[in-house]
Amino acid sequence: MKAQLGMHSGLPAARYYRANDPHWHWLEEREDQEVSSFLEAANQQHAEWFAPLAPLEETLYKSHLARRELAITSLKTALDHFTFWSETGADDDYPCWWRHPNHQPEQHECFFDVRARASEHDFYDLGDMALSPDEQWLAWTEDTQGDERFTLWLKALPSGTPVQLLSDIGAGLCWAEDQTTTTATLLFTRFDATQRPDSIWRLPLLLTDASAESPELVLREDDPEFWLGIGKTRSRTWLLLESGSKDTSEIHLVPAASPTSAPRCILPRQAGVEYTIEHRPGSFYCLHNQTGAHFQLDYLPESLIGQPLNHWEKLITHREDATLEGVDAFSWGLMLAERDHAQAQVQLRRLVLDDQHHCSVDEYLALPEQPCSQMLEDAPHFGTEVVRLREESFTQPPSWFSLDLTNGQRTLLKRAPVYGNLQPEQLISRRLWATSQDGEQVPVSVVMRADLADRPLPTLLYGYGAYGEALDPWFSIARLELLERGAAFAVAHVRGGGERGEPWYLNGKMSHKENSFNDFMAAREALIEQNVSEPEQIVAYGASAGGLLVGTCVNRAPDAFCAALLDVPFLDVLRTMQNPELPLTTAEYSEWGNPEAPEVAARIRAYSPMDNIKPQAYPALWIEGSWFDTRVSYWEPAKFYAQVSQQQQGDAPILMRTDMSSGHGGASGRFKAWRDTARQDAFILWALGLNGQTPPMPE
Repeated sequence: MKAQLGMHSGLPAARYYRANDPHWHWLEEREDQEVSSFLEAANQQHAEWFAPLAPLEETLYKSHLARRELAITSLKTALDHFTFWSETGADDDYPCWWRHPNHQPEQHECFFDVRARASEHDFYDLGDMALSPDEQWLAWTEDTQGDERFTLWLKALPSGTPVQLLSDIGAGLCWAEDQTTTTATLLFTRFDATQRPDSIWRLPLLLTDASAESPELVLREDDPEFWLGIGKTRSRTWLLLESGSKDTSEIHLVPAASPTSAPRCILPRQAGVEYTIEHRPGSFYCLHNQTGAHFQLDYLPESLIGQPLNHWEKLITHREDATLEGVDAFSWGLMLAERDHAQAQVQLRRLVLDDQHHCSVDEYLALPEQPCSQMLEDAPHFGTEVVRLREESFTQPPSWFSLDLTNGQRTLLKRAPVYGNLQPEQLISRRLWATSQDGEQVPVSVVMRADLADRPLPTLLYGYGAYGEALDPWFSIARLELLERGAAFAVAHVRGGGERGEPWYLNGKMSHKENSFNDFMAAREALIEQNVSEPEQIVAYGASAGGLLVGTCVNRAPDAFCAALLDVPFLDVLRTMQNPELPLTTAEYSEWGNPEAPEVAARIRAYSPMDNIKPQAYPALWIEGSWFDTRVSYWEPAKFYAQVSQQQQGDAPILMRTDMSSGHGGASGRFKAWRDTARQDAFILWALGLNGQTPPMPE
């Protein structure tokens, strides 16, 4: 047996090892000075190993900047009184927000300089910004540490002095519709001890001096598995107080013009039933899964609010071949987002309805290609018949269109430019199907240079597979750095995600979690069998819950990958789920299970990456964590790094880097984020053997 490198080579895992704590639980003691010393030692080891790749990182970073549009002006959006947009300077991390009175563009003015707000802090995250109904006041929340605890600010537009109103609140804000010349009401959320949004509050504002009275409790959620959120219908008639767990919903309504009214529950919670609510004058719409996992759409006259679902009328019935994912209400009818299970593709569906819900138009919006992503952009006007669409794919950058629903005319508003040698038309995307262990067909998306598509390529394989999140096609400027140098990029759409609808999610969670891991390995095999990937040159990448996916697969089949990246990875699943005092734990019982039940604990232990480290030859591992991360605590990647370093039986490096000034989302500011990406890409290219000469581009 080879010597345990982490124990005998002077690496941090050897220097900081405590024989009385072989699982490194002492790293959970944030206040222990040795914790930060260990993390800094690991960062130093990482920096020393990476030093030869630093020139490649710099090349990737500069090339990345040269490929993208750095000075960005957003599309303009006209509200009731003003037109709003943002501008980001070529050298700026953050934007400035501008406005002008409608139809008077010459009277433009900057009303919110995010650059100036961020310049005072090492970390800055704008949680939410909300305009008052008269568009003369701005409220916003900001996090200056990375721990997702936000401070509330208010200012009169355009140039009033910002006033701090509250601290330690949730990110989201919502104005009621009761504004007068001197008063208004703002809604926000607060946390419990585990940083769960457990209460919704209204804040009476005094606009005469930009101050506030004491907050008043509107709704409290005592069930530790449920989180609260706030919203407002597009009709601006109702405030939505939303309570939800991973699989159950409950919504209370408050008249937006009368926010002190007592909340009314529209449908009491029922275990396993999820629903969302939309509104048109005279009717409520409920998208729910009470009658089937794929959701159906019902409606109810507004006068009958409070009736159970069996009193609602069916509008779109449950189907086996598609999942209804969303509904947006307008004065003329509804826009639905519908996911086709067979093609793993979302389409937008337009329904034109009269007051009696007779449908005069039922049509799907055309897709530019498949697979692709087509999304309805925010439409602030309830009566608009011109909507905005955003479309992109693995080969095409984002484009924004206006669509006139009265005549079907599409107008291109903006297309994100791509500069440099490798252009979108030189790329090709494929959809493969992998056969998993139980025979299920798993979609795998691949993008590469078209001129290299006739041969197996070094490949970066990405996966997530949790919470029903769908990895629909997205374009990436940074990804072009890998593709130009001869890599392929593949996405394994494993069960646990939402790519093939609600059943795809349900069959990759709880007792079905093993399907996620089997699907990821099946995707790897399909890439090899279908001549897409070189078997010895596949790097796996997983972030957050995707880190669990990749970490498990690396434990089980370390020789399947030449390297793996684990970014803020969820690795200590069993111990985390056994600690209800940690953020997220109780809310995640319906995703992973509650390990108080012995059979659940045994199931989680069987795949939890931290519980399955063993002496073997691990591939090169690049592990990243964040000191202020409240979703995946810094100690999860740190403990995994330490234990794998001890058990490593091969020569591949085990590396960890902890960002000591950020949270789960990584560095704040776009240039820091792009620098982090360039650093990771340098490691990927090294692992794939592509850090040398780039294959020549076709003439």
